Amino acid sequence: MSRPSIGKTAAYWGATGLVALFMLSGGVAHVLHVQASVDGFVALGYPLHFVTLLGIWKLLGALAILVPKFPRLKEWAYAGIVFDLTGAAFAWASVGDAAGSTGSHIVAPLVLLGLAGVSWALRPDSRKLQR
Repeated sequence: MSRPSIGKTAAYWGATGLVALFMLSGGVAHVLHVQASVDGFVALGYPLHFVTLLGIWKLLGALAILVPKFPRLKEWAYAGIVFDLTGAAFAWASVGDAAGSTGSHIVAPLVLLGLAGVSWALRPDSRKLQR
C-alpha cells in the first residue's frame, strides 16, 4: 500500500474541513434556532421540530467524517450530507429561491456537495470500508 501524496492529503483535509465547518456551523444554528436559519425553513414550509432534528444530524455527520476509524459510519455520514445538500438545493429550486433571488440558496449547497464529493473520493484507505 503506497502513501498518499502530500497534495492529495492536503486536498482531502481542505475539502473535509470545509464540509465539516459548514455542517457544524449549520447544525449549531439549527439546534439553537438562530433566527436566520429558522426563517429559511419557515419560508420552505418546514416545521420547527425539523430544524432541530436536521441540526442534530448535521452535527453528528460532521463529527463522523472528522474522527478516525469507523469507516461504515463515515459512509452513512457522507450519504446523509448528500441527502441534506441535494434536498436543500431542490427545496429552494422548487420555491423559486424565494428568500434569495440570486440563486445562492441553490448554488451554495451544490458547491458544498462538490466539496463533499472531493472529501469522499480522496479519503485515505484507513477511512474507507475494506472489502
